[in-house]
Amino acid sequence: MVAILGAGAVLVGASTRTPDAAATASLSAATADANLNLPTAAPVPARPVPATAADARTLRTCSVAALAADPRLADFQAQVVNARTGEVLFDRGGDTSSRTASVLKVLTSAAALEVLGPDYRATTTVVAGSTPGSVVLVGGGDLTLTRLPTGMESVYSGAAHIDELARQTLAAWQANPANPPITSLVLDASFFGGPGWEPSWDELERNAGSMPDVTALQVDGDRDDPTRHTSARGIDPIGRAGAAFADALGGGVSVSLGAAPAGAEQLAVARSQPVSVLIGQALIVSDNALAEMLARLIAVESGAGNTFGALQQSVVAALDTYGIDTTGILIADGSGLSDNNAVPPSYLTRLFVKINDREGDLGVIFDGLPIAGGPTGSLSYSDRFTGENAIADGAVFAKTGWIDTGYTLSGIIRAADGTPLTFAVYALGDVSDNAKQALDTITAGFFRCGDNLSNS
Repeated sequence: MVAILGAGAVLVGASTRTPDAAATASLSAATADANLNLPTAAPVPARPVPATAADARTLRTCSVAALAADPRLADFQAQVVNARTGEVLFDRGGDTSSRTASVLKVLTSAAALEVLGPDYRATTTVVAGSTPGSVVLVGGGDLTLTRLPTGMESVYSGAAHIDELARQTLAAWQANPANPPITSLVLDASFFGGPGWEPSWDELERNAGSMPDVTALQVDGDRDDPTRHTSARGIDPIGRAGAAFADALGGGVSVSLGAAPAGAEQLAVARSQPVSVLIGQALIVSDNALAEMLARLIAVESGAGNTFGALQQSVVAALDTYGIDTTGILIADGSGLSDNNAVPPSYLTRLFVKINDREGDLGVIFDGLPIAGGPTGSLSYSDRFTGENAIADGAVFAKTGWIDTGYTLSGIIRAADGTPLTFAVYALGDVSDNAKQALDTITAGFFRCGDNLSNS
């Protein structure tokens, strides 16, 4: 290659040298004399020219082929796109739909911004019951409602407090002298349908503290410890929420499941943080409960239903609005825990182009992404972007993913040459924890190469 380029340089030099003036004059005179003896030639028809000249292909020489062959990556899929031009720089099975693990939360977030909007807040209400002394606690899908006393923060900063909801309830109830004391509490969680546990999920996720049952009424994502992101979850989130509210009412009330009567008087209301905040809280630490909350609200608000079975229709319809081909996308849940989810890397790279451009409300997702070497989040952990991979610290904005059968990473890279890249990398199949480091290594390779990244 060097010899060929050298020869090309010599030829270019010869063809562009300034001709000798005397030689040029002599050549012109000889040509004129010769032309006097030539017959007149017929005009040559113009050669057809394409309407649009073909773009010259840039010769890219920065290869990550050796990194892509790392056995830790197992069944490897990837795509990298120049976010400025839209050109695919690197592709390994980029159009093949596969499980994404928690990278799916990016799609859930994008769908939530489309269907719910950034300002939507999930609402928990209390209404008067159908019998004397009865009130109904009606869940509106806010899994962040906290049982911690007002003044204390749970893992969901800014969450509504159940003791404040009880205070409002008692104030409204006691404002009517005709009301007897509250003796009965009914719990209405019908806003979401069952089952609360997706059948393909591993029960370990509950015991290990990363996923509760999905119910429209619960507190603290059903954590045993509301102040810890990873905390064991229970088997009755509705009952836990009811017990917390009954205590806040002062105790001495019976608790049962039921439904709010139609047209009942509203006594109190508590609202979650807006979707724009919830997305950031879900992405930065990969909060499964929040992602499922958003997914179920998307299904309900779009009119598709209120169960896991409604997510395929509602989420994909929302994603269609971004103008990217959704062929092959399968949505089994909102968090990515299920092996039955499937998204091609090419959808992610194109969605992240729009996120990078902050199109519509998608800048909310960019602002919530973990950052390599950042102060918080799933890319700030001690086993991510370490050693030589730390060269990409502060330049990779991406969502992490992990399930038993795969590790994933997808987002945006501010490459060393200044090129914005979008990327998605999957390590699937028989993988172990060290697949994370292999994904970091090839991502750091993309960072080094920038727009010079070769597909070979």
